[in-house]
Amino acid sequence: MGEEDNDVHGGMTNAEMRDNVIRLVFGGDERRFDEFVSVLGRAVPADTAAVLRGSSITGVRSADGAPFDADGPGTSDLDLTIVGRSFLDWYTAEGFYIPGAHTMPLSEEHPDVAPGLVPLRHQLMQMVGRPVNIQGTRSWVMFVREYLMDQPYFTLFGKLETT
Repeated sequence: MGEEDNDVHGGMTNAEMRDNVIRLVFGGDERRFDEFVSVLGRAVPADTAAVLRGSSITGVRSADGAPFDADGPGTSDLDLTIVGRSFLDWYTAEGFYIPGAHTMPLSEEHPDVAPGLVPLRHQLMQMVGRPVNIQGTRSWVMFVREYLMDQPYFTLFGKLETT
């Protein structure tokens, strides 16, 4: 186990979050997880990082403490966030909560905020058999979410920018 596995975000180690994702989202199949990460890595700009947030990494919904997929198999969504300035260009002007810094998630609720990402979203949803929401943000928003809002995240690949 590497040093990064012991990094703690929101009270959980990276290893714990990774184990949760593989068990809950990919049925314990590490190869399916690796394929998902590979497909995603080929689709987003090289200068970005991809992170997962929410119940797929914690095992419970933050709103009510219910377990992942409490409403049945495939009912919990996957909250995917791509961190990096260049990724924000994929979103329409109306698709931002904070202009130039933090987008709405491409999701059933906001299906038109990033038209160019719709095929990727559908491919990822097919791979995991559940909704996948794709949000773009800057690293400082991730810092606020983690340290001020106690929302952990698990990094799939990349390094969060420092500017």
